[in-house]
Amino acid sequence: MATAEVPRCRHCGEALNLKLIDLGLSPVANDYVDATNYMRAEPFYPLEVYVCQACRLVQTRDLIAASDIFRDDYAYFSSHSTTWLDHARTYVDYVAKRFGLDAESRHLEIASNDGYLLQYSIWKGIKCLGVEPCRSVALAAREKGIETRIEFFGRETASRLLAEGWGADLVTANNVFAHVPDLNDFVSGVEIVLSRNGVATLEVQHLLTLMQRHQFDTIYHEHFSYMSLLAAQQIFARSGLRVFDVELLETHGGSIRFFVCKDGADHPESPNVREVLAREMAYGLHSDDAYIKWCESVRETKRAFVELLTRLKRQSKTIVGYGAPAKAVTLLNYCGVRTDFIDFTVDRAPSKQLRFLPGVRLPILAPEAIAEAKPDYVVILPWNIKDEIKEQMKEIRSWGGKFIVPVPTARIED
Repeated sequence: MATAEVPRCRHCGEALNLKLIDLGLSPVANDYVDATNYMRAEPFYPLEVYVCQACRLVQTRDLIAASDIFRDDYAYFSSHSTTWLDHARTYVDYVAKRFGLDAESRHLEIASNDGYLLQYSIWKGIKCLGVEPCRSVALAAREKGIETRIEFFGRETASRLLAEGWGADLVTANNVFAHVPDLNDFVSGVEIVLSRNGVATLEVQHLLTLMQRHQFDTIYHEHFSYMSLLAAQQIFARSGLRVFDVELLETHGGSIRFFVCKDGADHPESPNVREVLAREMAYGLHSDDAYIKWCESVRETKRAFVELLTRLKRQSKTIVGYGAPAKAVTLLNYCGVRTDFIDFTVDRAPSKQLRFLPGVRLPILAPEAIAEAKPDYVVILPWNIKDEIKEQMKEIRSWGGKFIVPVPTARIED
C-alpha cells in the first residue's frame, strides 16, 4: 500500500509521526471565488496537523508556498472590525506607557496590514514603519500616510532595515507568527532588527485555548503553526531571544502575547511565564495523550453543528450566515455545509462581497441582505467577535430572528 512521505518539523527538523487532526481536503481559505470563476474548479489540499514530539510545535504539513497564499489581492483588511481596532488602540497605549516609547522611539510592525495599528503610534509621534507582503492592504496603509514596505519579513529584510537605521525599540507581530512557514528565518529577523534593550511582542492564537475550546475551524492552510509557550521558548532561544513575559488574551477566541527581548537585555522574567507553562503542562501539551484525545472532540463538535442545522431545516427554517472569515471555510467545508443549509452569508468588507466562499461556494453579500431576507437564524461565522456582531445585527430580533454560534458546541442565542 502506498504511503505519504513523513513530514518534518519546520523548527527542529524531526520527523512528524503524531497527527493531531485530519480535516480532509480543503481549499485555500482566503481564495474567495469571483462570479466569473464560479464554474471553474479550484485546488483542494489535505488539511492535516501534526505534533512534533521533540519540540512540541504543532503545525500543518507543508503543501503551499506562502507567496501563493498572501498575494497582491489578499482580501483581509483588519480595519473592518471595530473590535480589532479597539484592541490595537489599547495595545499601543499600553506598550507606549510600559516601555516609555516617545518621539525618539522606533516602532516596526510586521504584517502591518492596512495600517490598523500603526496609525495609533503615529498619533503619539512615534516613528513607524510597516512591513506587509500583500499589496492590496499595504496600499491602503500608505493612503493613511503610513510608510509600508511591500515584502515578506525575515533575516534578509531585517538586515537591510538595520543598515538603514531601523533598529527598532518595539517590534509588533500580531497574528502573523502562525502564518510563517520558515519560523527560524522570521525569528532571526526579529533578533537582528531589535535594538539592544528593545521589545518584540508577538500575538498568536494559543494552542491551549484552541484545544480546550474545540476551535478546529481556526486551522487552515494559511496557519502553518499553532503555538504554545512550551514550543515558543525553544524557537526564540534558538535565535538568541528570550520570553520575559506572556499575557493571555481573548482575541481570536483565545490568544497568547509573547514579550520577547535579546538574551542580554535588562527585562526581568515575569511570574506569568511560569504560570502559563504550568497551565500547558497540566493540560498535557508535553505528552502525546492530550493530542490523541482531542481529535474525537472535534468530530463531536462537527456532529452537533450539523445536527442542529438539520433539525432547523426540517422545521422549514431559513438560515443565513454572518461573516466570511477564513475560519468559515474550514468549518463549512469540513462539515459539508453548503447552500442546502445556509442560503448565503454577508460581510462588511467590500473586497469579499459578490464573491463566494471557497469550496462550499456560499454567496457573500452586503450586510443589508439579512434585513431584506429576514431569516429565522443567523450563523455567526466569526464567533470570536460574536458580541460585536449581535449588537450590529440586533434588528433581527424585531422579526423573531435568533443567532447560531457553531463553536465550541453549536447553540442558539437570542
